[in-house]
Amino acid sequence: MKRPLIIALDFAEQEQVNQFLANFHGENLYLKVGMELFYQEGPQIVSQLKNAGHNIFLDLKLHDIPNTVKSAMKGIARLGVDIINVHAAGGKQMMEAAMEGLEAGTPSGNDRPSCIAVTQLTSTSQQMLSEQLLIDHSLDNVVLHYASNAKQSGLDGIVCSTLEVPMIQKELGKGFATVTPGIRQLTDNQDDQVRIATPEKARQLGSTAIVVGRSITKAQDPIAAYKKMKAEWEGASI
Repeated sequence: MKRPLIIALDFAEQEQVNQFLANFHGENLYLKVGMELFYQEGPQIVSQLKNAGHNIFLDLKLHDIPNTVKSAMKGIARLGVDIINVHAAGGKQMMEAAMEGLEAGTPSGNDRPSCIAVTQLTSTSQQMLSEQLLIDHSLDNVVLHYASNAKQSGLDGIVCSTLEVPMIQKELGKGFATVTPGIRQLTDNQDDQVRIATPEKARQLGSTAIVVGRSITKAQDPIAAYKKMKAEWEGASI
C-alpha cells in the first residue's frame, strides 16, 4: 500500500459529492466512501468515482457472522475498490472468512482489494472502553491484541489512531499497514474524535495512510486545505 492522504467523503448524497469534487477538476484522489454515503447511493457511487479515476477506500466496517461477511466480501470484491475493512471485534474466524470472500470474488486478472481491520475507533477513550464496553484492559493492549489477530488472520493491516502506530510497527512490523483517521490541524475543531493528530505528527509516527474528513470537506477553500495537509503529510513545502 502506498502512503496516500485519503479524503473522507462524509456526505449524504451524490450531488454533494459532485459539488465537492468539482473543486478538484482533473485530479486523481484517494477517497473514502463510508456508510452514510454508501447506504444512500449504493454501489453506483463507487463505480462513478472509480470511472473518474479515483482510488476508493470503502469503509463499511463489516462485523457479522463469518459466512455473512464472506458472502458480502465476494460482492464487494467485484466493485473494484482498493481498500475494504472489517471490524476486528468480529474475531479471527470472521476475518479469515472475509479474506476468503475477497479472494473468491476478485475477478481474474485483477488485484485483490486490501483488507484492513478496525481496532478501536478514534472516538473511543479509555473511560469508554472500561465503563461502557466493560473491557478491563488498557486501550493500547486492546488495540495491539486486535491488530495481532488481524495479522494472524491474513489481513493487510489495521485502522488505528496515529498514537498507536509505533507500538503496532514495533510488534507486528512496518509492512503491516496502519491507516489512521482522526487527522486534524491544530486549529481545527476536535469534534467527536478523541485520539487525534496532525498530518505531520502522523508522518513522524510512521502511519501508512491518513484519512482526513471535515478539515478538508468543510474548509472554506477545500483545495488549499488539501494541499496544505498533503504537503505536511509528505514533508514537503508549498
